[in-house]
Amino acid sequence: MSALTAVLRTPYVTRLLIASQTGRLPMASAPLALLLFAREAHSLAMAGLVVGAYTAGMAVSAPLLARIVDRWRQPPVLWGSALLSAAGFLLVAAGGNGLPATMTGAVLAGLGTPPLEACLRALWPELVSADRVAAAYSLDIAVQEVIYVTGPLVTLLAVAVAGPPTGLIVAALLQLAGVALFVSTPLVRTWRGVSAHRHWAGPLRVPQFAVILLGVLGAGAAIGSLPVVVTGYAEAAGDRSLSGWLLAAQATGALVGGLLYMRARPGGPARLPLVTAALAAGFVPLLAVPGPVLMGVLLAIAGMSLPPVLTAVFLAADELTPPGTAVEAFAWIITAFTVGSAAGAAITGPLVGESIRYGFVLAPVAGLLAVVAMVAVSLSRRRVLV
Repeated sequence: MSALTAVLRTPYVTRLLIASQTGRLPMASAPLALLLFAREAHSLAMAGLVVGAYTAGMAVSAPLLARIVDRWRQPPVLWGSALLSAAGFLLVAAGGNGLPATMTGAVLAGLGTPPLEACLRALWPELVSADRVAAAYSLDIAVQEVIYVTGPLVTLLAVAVAGPPTGLIVAALLQLAGVALFVSTPLVRTWRGVSAHRHWAGPLRVPQFAVILLGVLGAGAAIGSLPVVVTGYAEAAGDRSLSGWLLAAQATGALVGGLLYMRARPGGPARLPLVTAALAAGFVPLLAVPGPVLMGVLLAIAGMSLPPVLTAVFLAADELTPPGTAVEAFAWIITAFTVGSAAGAAITGPLVGESIRYGFVLAPVAGLLAVVAMVAVSLSRRRVLV
């Protein structure tokens, strides 16, 4: 029986994956929904700030919510955060394009984003056998790419049917529906964080984990640069809709890469430099700026290495961080990737203004910095073992 089949046949796995994907769909649909709503009455720059406020809220709250989960239980935190986020979305939708209501609602929606991703990854060691945990991480990360393909499409459909506020309402409803299904699962209701001595710094007190986060920040910057430069590439080609297809190709590559990586044997910190180097190398051919068909193929290839990198990162976090900090450690990884992605997008904008090729430079450079961080983690781990 294949690793994929073994994981999917495990009780509650399919249900939790569906619930998690549904509840996390607004992570991909909400930024576009906020952008389209704000753009009705404000400049593109101001609309971008609204999206930035939402992303900043997510980045700030994720580790804090995860720390509460580690010390308590998952359902109350997930319900409380989802209700806060839904209230934020509804405040934006009902605010009549007033800037104070829009910005406040966007911040609340981001702050309340339920930590479903971190919660699910904390459950995997209890859901599947030890030799299947790496495969479960790979499956989870690979399936996550579906969010970034379907999320924007859900928003576009909702806006086309009933206008920009509807995109925000749908995001709130999806989040609440996903949380409701997730917390109703018996294992989620019975899960408890590990009883352990607590330190104010949590998993950040482990120097190697902090360096891993720097590597994740670099990987996030590389990935975050691609939507911006691909949009510029599509506009230069005379077809803005081409960007959607190219980014879907990248997400498809990541999905395939994650499913293939499920066959690999688990690897911890020692594997980080190898898989991160493969990710960085995948961005180099993009500098040729080929035609759309070949660009789609190259983006798919570049996307294939992302799930192996994140799988190795989560396995390393399992190994390196102290007991009782699993959910928070996973949340810090997600936050580092989110912040890196936002920074990559911000830096790439001016580069694309100079040249499309310049825009593609950031991904391999940021990927190289990620490789340096992962090599440092691997070497320091080796010295400790010796």
